[in-house]
Amino acid sequence: MSSYLEKQQRAFKGNVASAASKVNNTKRPNGLTSKPEAAPSPAPSNASNASKTEKENNKRKRDAALAASNASTVYSQPAQTGYGTTAFTQVTYVIDFLKAKDEPKTFEQILAYLNQMKATEDSKRLIAQILRRHERVTWSPDPALKAQSWDSGTFVHRPLINVRSKNQLISYIQAKTDARGIPVKELKDGWPDCEDAINELEAEHKILVTRTKKDNHARMVWGNDPSLVHKVDTEFQVMWNKIELPSVDDIVRKLMDAGQKPASEDPSKRIKAAAKPKEKKKKAPRKGGKVTNSHMAHLLVDYNGKFSR
Repeated sequence: MSSYLEKQQRAFKGNVASAASKVNNTKRPNGLTSKPEAAPSPAPSNASNASKTEKENNKRKRDAALAASNASTVYSQPAQTGYGTTAFTQVTYVIDFLKAKDEPKTFEQILAYLNQMKATEDSKRLIAQILRRHERVTWSPDPALKAQSWDSGTFVHRPLINVRSKNQLISYIQAKTDARGIPVKELKDGWPDCEDAINELEAEHKILVTRTKKDNHARMVWGNDPSLVHKVDTEFQVMWNKIELPSVDDIVRKLMDAGQKPASEDPSKRIKAAAKPKEKKKKAPRKGGKVTNSHMAHLLVDYNGKFSR
C-alpha cells in the first residue's frame, strides 16, 4: 500500500516540475518573461476614431467602384434610362421657340437652339420623332426630297386657334356650329397682339365682347350682325331725355280715375296677408303594439255601465 502512495507522490512531483519548466521557458523577444497585458481603456481613443473613418472611406470607395462597374455593363436597354423625360422637356422648349419665332424651322436650327448638335444620333432621332407626333407642332416634308429622312422637313407651331387677322377671326366665327364664345386666351396662343383688332371689330359692331371688370381686357368674343344696329339721331335722343315720365303711383291713380284697371298694382301698396300660425299636429294614438301586461288583464277591465241601476 505504501509503495502505491509513493508512486503517486513521485508522479505528482514530476508533473509539477515539468509544468514549471515550461512556464519559465516562455519569454518575450527581449528575454523578459511574459506578463499579462493591461486591460484596454473603455474610453475611445484617437486611433479607434481614425480606424472608423478609414473603414467608412473604404466602404465609399467600394460602392463607387461597384456603381462604375454596373454603369459599364451593357444591357438590352440604353444606359441613360431617364433620357426620355429629358427629351420631352426639350420638346417643351422647342414649342416655346417655334411659338416665339412664328415661322418654319428646320431640325438643324432646332438642334442649334437646344445646343444638341453634338448629341448622339439616337437622342436626335427621339426628339424628331416626338416633334412629328406632337399636337402643337406641324411638320411639313421637304419638297426637294423624294424620300424623307428622319431629320428632313420643317417644323412650325400649331396654335389652339389658327387665326391671325380680323378677316380670319370673322370667318372662324361664321364657320362655328355652336353658340359658344371664343376665349381670347386661346386666340392669343397664335395671335398674341389680337387686342387691338378685337377693339376695332367691336367698334364696327361685327363682334360682341365681354371684358374683365378689373382691367377691362377682352375675355370672350361672339359674332354680331352690324345690319341690326341702327343709328338714332342726336336730336331725337335729346328730346327723349327731356321727357319727364310720371311716377308709378300717378299712372295707377290716373288709370283708376278714368275707370280703367291698371295692368299691375303698385308693389309698394300691396297688402301682404298675415302669416297664419302653424297648427301643431296632434300625435295619433298608438295602435297595436305588443302587450306586456297580459297577466293583469283582469284588473284593467272597464266596468263602467255594467252595474248601472
